[in-house]
Parts: sequence; structure tokens; C-alpha cells
Amino acid sequence: MWFKIYSNNMVVWLVLLLLGSSLLFSSIDSASLSSSTDTTMHTNNWAVLVCTSRFWFNYRHMANTLSLYRTVKRLGIPDERIILMLADDMACNPRNKYPAQVFNNENHRLNLYGDNVEVDYRGYEVTVENFMRVLTGRHEAAVPRSKRLLSDEGSHILLYMTGHGGDEFLKFQDSEELQSHDLADAVKQMKEKRRFKELLIMVDTCQAATLFNQVGVSVVDRFTFYTLAFFERLNIMTMPH
Repeated sequence: MWFKIYSNNMVVWLVLLLLGSSLLFSSIDSASLSSSTDTTMHTNNWAVLVCTSRFWFNYRHMANTLSLYRTVKRLGIPDERIILMLADDMACNPRNKYPAQVFNNENHRLNLYGDNVEVDYRGYEVTVENFMRVLTGRHEAAVPRSKRLLSDEGSHILLYMTGHGGDEFLKFQDSEELQSHDLADAVKQMKEKRRFKELLIMVDTCQAATLFNQVGVSVVDRFTFYTLAFFERLNIMTMPH
């Protein structure tokens, strides 16, 4: 699957590889949630990247999130338009043999943590309530701008979540769960408040597909959709032999 990112008049193609059954992509545009045709111009790009797991044995979940953080930042989305939520700090964990570093594989060549990581929500700040507030924009007055998703009706938003999940839920901190109806409600509020033009949701967890049971998003991949549409136009009876 390809995700098109516009930044500073440059067009960058980010290749997203679908590996295994635990990773789900779901693309939503604002027009698909209404009966009208969306003619809003694209204005900016945002990313909301969420690691919901604590504890050292969930190291991979933080590495997952930092991998996406590194990628979107390197390809042009600045920190002021990235909301990074990390439920734990593996870089400073006493079990980490490489202090202040997080790696994506065993050769330890690519430090995902780097020298310039801006974490907006960390530790016990990563809750279902705060996640929902970020998406819907329903913050208390004291919350700083750096913790807010200040998108608009022309925004393209990448929402990435990783952690432990199950049938219609994603666990937060082993203490609470984001339910599929919570996500559906958040997307509905975002639409009503004109908070996005296009929204790409990417979930890396077990049974990720069940999170979208109540969202009402696309039910077929774009390539398959157009392949089917092409062959539906063919009439085998009128084709030359």
C-alpha cells in the first residue's frame, strides 16, 4: 500500500508493507462519511503515533512506534505536527544494555531513539481518555499546544497504534481498553468538527481488523477495488477470440 505525503511542495511516497495478519490499514476520507462531495483543498499533514504498552517485554511496541516516528519525520512532517504517545521509556529502562538507545533489529545499527525525539505524552499520560481528547480536540484549557492535534478540514492525518489487542479492543497500559465503539465515536466527532480531509489508520496488534467493526470504513483494498471494476466492464461474450 502507498501513502502519499505532501510537504513543502514536495511529494514523497512512503511505502507501507502489509506484513502478516496483525497489521491493518484503513483509509477514511471525509467525503466517505457524508453524502456530499469533498472539494476541500489539502492544507497540511499530521501524525498521531501511539504505543500503548508498558514493561520491558513490550520493547517491540515502542520500537514499532519510533520506527514510524523516524519515517514520517524524515519524510517531511515536523515535530510540531506529530503527536507521539509512549506508554513506557525503554531507552532508559535499567534492563537496556544500550542506554538512551532503541533499535529496530539485532545488528544495532539504527538507533530509533536518536538525539531529537519529542515525546508529547509519556508514561501514565498515555490513557484512553487522553487519546480520545487528542483525536477530538476536547482538551482542558491548561493543555499546551504541543499536546494538541491542531488539524483542520484540509488535513491529512496518519493515526498509528500498536500494543496488545483482542476482539474489538486495544489495551492501554494493561489497565484499560480502547473499544471499537470508542474509535468509531472519535472518528465521527472528528468528521463533525471538520478535523481532517483524509485519515489513514494503521493498527499493529492482534485482531486489529475488529477495531473497525463499528467505524464503517472501506471493506476492500484500493487495488482490488479497481481490479474488480476493470473486469466488471469486460463482457466475455463480445471479446474477440
